[in-house]
Amino acid sequence: MLRIRRDRIAWRITEPQGSPVKDLIFRFLIGGIVVSAFAALGDVLKPKSFAGLFGAAPSIALATLGLTIAANGKMYAATEARSMIAGALVFFLYAWLCSWLMLRGKLKAMPVTLSALGFWLACSISIWFLVLR
Repeated sequence: MLRIRRDRIAWRITEPQGSPVKDLIFRFLIGGIVVSAFAALGDVLKPKSFAGLFGAAPSIALATLGLTIAANGKMYAATEARSMIAGALVFFLYAWLCSWLMLRGKLKAMPVTLSALGFWLACSISIWFLVLR
């Protein structure tokens, strides 16, 4: 057992208590239910391309958070969820910049996406340093 202290919150990190098969079944069930719900939401929204957007990532994140709560507790999962939110924000900024450069500048996708990775890295480090540290 390893104890990590940060500020006034003590996190207890232990090995997952469930078996790997239980974890896989849990991810399968929760992931399937959430993917189905997001696919239904995507079918309702226009344009239909939103269905792919709502497909896999939210369900995997929710299943992972559920397993994290079961294995490591709510405080550890809260930190992980906060990191997921920060990552989603930075990805949104990266996608917005790429879209803006390709639409306004009439640039090709490969150079834009590769050059915007520096922007993504700078935003990621900044958010980690200012908020998550």
